[in-house]
Amino acid sequence: SNIMKNLKLIGFLVIMASSLMFIQCTSEPIMGPQGLAGIDGTNGTDGTNGVNGVDGTASCVVCHNTKHREAINTQFASSVHAKGGTWERGASASCAQCHGNEGYIDYINTGAVNAAGYTGVITPISCTTCHEKHGTFDFVNDGHDFALRNMEPVTLVIDDATVVDFGNSSNNCITCHQPRNSYAIPGPTADYLINSKRFGPHHGPQATVLQGIMGANIAGSATYPAAGNATHRTGSSCTKCHMGAASADKSQGAHTFNINTANCNITCHSQGVPTDVKLTIDDTEMTFTEGMKKLHDLLVTNNYISEGGYVLGNDGLEIANNGSNAVTVSAKVAQVIWNYKTLEEDLSKGVHNPNYTKALLKNSIEALK
Repeated sequence: SNIMKNLKLIGFLVIMASSLMFIQCTSEPIMGPQGLAGIDGTNGTDGTNGVNGVDGTASCVVCHNTKHREAINTQFASSVHAKGGTWERGASASCAQCHGNEGYIDYINTGAVNAAGYTGVITPISCTTCHEKHGTFDFVNDGHDFALRNMEPVTLVIDDATVVDFGNSSNNCITCHQPRNSYAIPGPTADYLINSKRFGPHHGPQATVLQGIMGANIAGSATYPAAGNATHRTGSSCTKCHMGAASADKSQGAHTFNINTANCNITCHSQGVPTDVKLTIDDTEMTFTEGMKKLHDLLVTNNYISEGGYVLGNDGLEIANNGSNAVTVSAKVAQVIWNYKTLEEDLSKGVHNPNYTKALLKNSIEALK
């Protein structure tokens, strides 16, 4: 019948529709046309080649390995920098710049220490005091920078109009090895009030002595050489002399900071490496040490300093910590005392800058006589 024919037709259409749905759900979608190509990106820059033909990591391992660092730690442990007396004053705001790890780092980073000082445990001077991070990793072209915190020229704290530049790593030394600004260098004419028995450039005038500046240049028979003219200044440096190759027993050179004379240029020192400069005073040849003894005795005899080298006050006693017996002296006397303390604190017995130290010593003796 017609009804049966219609039911069969409807059933057939349902089956066809179901088949089409199954095919649509399980077949891969038909891809549309490809879009336009995008713009090429910017080419990247080539990386830096490794040092001496090796990759960057391998160049780091040359220094950053246990064997290399153990030797440095042994050397440093015997140096004055590692001794307790060097960093025990690190909590004081007036001393922390050089006598404490925290103060030194603050000074390098900000130009000042914490005005309130430092409390708690003061970290000893160590590797991370002087070393931080590399400024360059292109060691082939730039040389190893040793990751020092400062290699830039240094503005002196005693005179912010004077900048000293020893070049590269030796500049790190100037930061501390320079006169403090506790006292001004005495001028040639005005009387001078001394209110501390420790009057002088404090413990670190090595950089300025090497440069040939910041002494009190009293007029006398000796001529002062031009600044920056010393042979150890022009032909060597702090690090070349004090951090050359270590001796076999690791007691000299490298991170001991004790000079290993085996590293000195024998062409320069054909007569041997001097440890005490020679000079002539009153037509008599003597060593620097003997000349300093002569100046010391003149200052003691005239009641300007004690046997221990401290300045005497207006009552003949060493000036008290509170300055209650401060003394006013002539410009000449103040200059002589300043020079005596400069030469004493330099600790090189004239070797840093022979001609400059000879002139300071000789003219100071003449001024007192």
